[in-house]
Amino acid sequence: MTSHPPLRVVVGEDQPIFRAGVVHVLAHAGFDIVGVAGSGPDLVRKTRAHMPDVVVLDIHARPAIGGDALLTAREILALEPRVALLALSPVAEDRYAIDLLGERPDGVGYLLKEGIGDVESFVEAVRRVAGGGSVIDAGLVGGLVHRRDPHDPIEVLTPRERDVLALMADGRSNRGIAEHLVVTVSAVERHVAGIFAKLALPPTPDDHRRVLAVLRYLSR
Repeated sequence: MTSHPPLRVVVGEDQPIFRAGVVHVLAHAGFDIVGVAGSGPDLVRKTRAHMPDVVVLDIHARPAIGGDALLTAREILALEPRVALLALSPVAEDRYAIDLLGERPDGVGYLLKEGIGDVESFVEAVRRVAGGGSVIDAGLVGGLVHRRDPHDPIEVLTPRERDVLALMADGRSNRGIAEHLVVTVSAVERHVAGIFAKLALPPTPDDHRRVLAVLRYLSR
């Protein structure tokens, strides 16, 4: 049986103790830690140099040494489509999660630091974004979703619409969803339009409807 090479990871974190903990957990889980950075510019340099499978980034790194961490995350996402990113945050910031998934919903995750004490879930989150999926902390998006709609509109979706939404949450494009379900792209587009309508997500200037739909799905 052919073995796959370990997933390559660059870790960006400005707190040495927490950084060492993340590196230890991932290395123990079989990841190849190819770079470690304590600042935003250094993280971008090492990402460019190594082009890892995943970058694990503290989204609230201190500006004094790291610059704007959200801008750093965006720069990393723009480097290469195959580089996934898992952002860690000490506080719940809805706008950060939406901004990051709005940049590129596939292969992007956002977790609260307080929740990664569950090592197995953390490791699975890294693997999920590396595979092109989306990961959002349930404690974060639960509040976001319930502020927008106290009901659960997911329940009114048809089984096929739920299948499409689940594949959207995995980061698949409409074409990728069509290939997986063995249907036409136009059929997927109709299902997506139906999902937006049932979730009460009209077009907006920034048009993050796909992101918001995935957030609602992941928060259940």
